[in-house]
Amino acid sequence: MNGPIRRVAIAAMAIFTALMLNITAGYLFRTDDLNNRAENRRTGDARFAQDRGPIMVGNSPIAKSEPVKDRYKFQRSYPSGKLYAPITGYYSYVFVASGLERSFSDQLTGVDDSQFLDRLVNLLTGETPRGGTVETTIDARAQRAAWYGLNGRKGAVVAIDTKTGAIRALVSSPSYDPNQLATHDLKDSQKAWEKLTDDPDRPMANRATREIYPPGSTFKLITAAAALESGIDPDTEIDATAFDLPGSTVTISGRCGGDQITLTHALEVSCNPGFARLGAELGADVLRAQAERFGFGDTFVDEIGSAASLFPEEPDDAQTAMSAIGAFDVAASPLQMAMVAAAVANGGVVMEPYLVERVVSANLSVISQTLPRQHSTAVSETVADQLHDMMVSVVEKGTGRRAQISGLTVGGKTGTAVPDENRRPYAWFTAFADEVDLAVCVFIEDAQIPATDIAGGTLAAPIARAVIEAVR
Repeated sequence: MNGPIRRVAIAAMAIFTALMLNITAGYLFRTDDLNNRAENRRTGDARFAQDRGPIMVGNSPIAKSEPVKDRYKFQRSYPSGKLYAPITGYYSYVFVASGLERSFSDQLTGVDDSQFLDRLVNLLTGETPRGGTVETTIDARAQRAAWYGLNGRKGAVVAIDTKTGAIRALVSSPSYDPNQLATHDLKDSQKAWEKLTDDPDRPMANRATREIYPPGSTFKLITAAAALESGIDPDTEIDATAFDLPGSTVTISGRCGGDQITLTHALEVSCNPGFARLGAELGADVLRAQAERFGFGDTFVDEIGSAASLFPEEPDDAQTAMSAIGAFDVAASPLQMAMVAAAVANGGVVMEPYLVERVVSANLSVISQTLPRQHSTAVSETVADQLHDMMVSVVEKGTGRRAQISGLTVGGKTGTAVPDENRRPYAWFTAFADEVDLAVCVFIEDAQIPATDIAGGTLAAPIARAVIEAVR
């Protein structure tokens, strides 16, 4: 063989080797990416041709698949649409999936490794493969009470079991109808997506877990917890006179019922100067550590995703005082503030919140089950008991009176936050009810009342009361 032919042969061999290596690498490492591409109609059709299992609340499906006579064979539908959209997410040909539809997609379609035997049986018997069932922790009564309580206002409600961390209600408003994205008319699905993503009210935003906001005076629970842990007693009198922020010309003032008041009374009336001064004395490091023990800085509920609540990294003395009353750069999700109330009711123990009780295969065998798990200990049991009684006093004598329920022990804390001078205030209320082991946080993004009013007590507390009454 002469030199030129040899060189051509070597070049051809190198090209074929490179081609084979590329094909092999693509098969090994790019299969999922290629299969999940929107333009891959073959895998998209195959994915939609699967009999996807239901997502359940109690005995009722909030997402289900039904046979249809078109190329996709099964239509995914959401009987309660907007009510459960932040939980179910959507299942779409074009936009794939979100929420539980995404995080439990393998189990719902029956392709999870744990369902191998089911697939083998189907292969041997010739039966049509069926997906598993996802059973949520949601209580339909609490969910409806939260939804109708918000009544279309921007905001969110989260209710959790204080003993286990199971989420009993999770509502975000405004919401969207996932049926519009699940339609087999792909043009209509595209139009729905564009309308939803262009909507300035952001109906697809999950305000319950994935958004954080200034928590206002609900953060005083954390400041009070830090004070109690430092040795201050609920009956210790604190200075409630106007407080000049250190190194600033700003003065924090407010009517607190006296110049010297007890810590309990300061929480009852949500005394800004008293808690700002207290926060400055405790210091940023103490407040941050206390917030982190309640869960700040961590994410939760991976099934649908969450944003970590934040305490500022290096605030100066004035900023620390403002942070102590839930202002400056403090930001929290409604889920996080529900966890604070739940921990107080649970002896200081923060439970890991979860949304899925268990997953069951088509043959009714349990694929997975969630067991309650402790996340952290926020405060000692003694401090938790003290803070519990202080929160009950807020509802019985203070700003949270509208959350009172005859025959139940309810504790709570109101909050009003003004993010900037161009916005109306945010309204917050977080609470617990001992007899039903429930903690609730209500957040209203636009309180539509003057910032001088106690927006949390006026607007948010009655919604929390309705949620608690619903599960009574």
